Amino acid sequence: MNGDMSVIISGFGGQGALFAGILLCHAAVVEGKHTTWFPAYGAEMRGGAVNCSVNISDSDVPSPIIDEADAVIALNDASQEKFEHKVKSGGFMIINSSLSHLKTRRTDINYIKIPLNELAQKLTKQPAFVNVIALGAFLEKTKILKIESVKEVMKEMAKTVSAKKAALLPNNLESIDFGASIIKQQMVTA
Repeated sequence: MNGDMSVIISGFGGQGALFAGILLCHAAVVEGKHTTWFPAYGAEMRGGAVNCSVNISDSDVPSPIIDEADAVIALNDASQEKFEHKVKSGGFMIINSSLSHLKTRRTDINYIKIPLNELAQKLTKQPAFVNVIALGAFLEKTKILKIESVKEVMKEMAKTVSAKKAALLPNNLESIDFGASIIKQQMVTA
């Protein structure tokens, strides 16, 4: 896909929001695109609010700051609350319905509610992969980058991390495909 895309990925520390953003940026570089990654952390030491803004473009990105995002991935209710107003009219928001039961407030954006924690638990026997499932759904929805590019980045990153983290590679690869399949199935039944 040609064009520009801005996304805010938000959750609490440990959900992998920042890692999902890093994967997007590295995959954008693999595909020859311009990109920025701008993280923000809450005041808490562990488990606090975190988010990152990611821009992907075919041309230079003038600023990493996103005033209006094409999409938001909200991994918990606080993220939905904080960033729902940041989605451009006509954009979309992926909501982790396992952890957010807030009512949606807008009629000019699309909402994709996915029970990420339950699905991650069924797929990998642990909820640690909600970020990658959400990322797969985002990539399938937008087609801004190829899922294969993200997988390539995951494989390269696995060579540079601890053995314990590298052992998670098969789960990450499976999770990103699974996230994409959620959107494919929704599109088929819609």
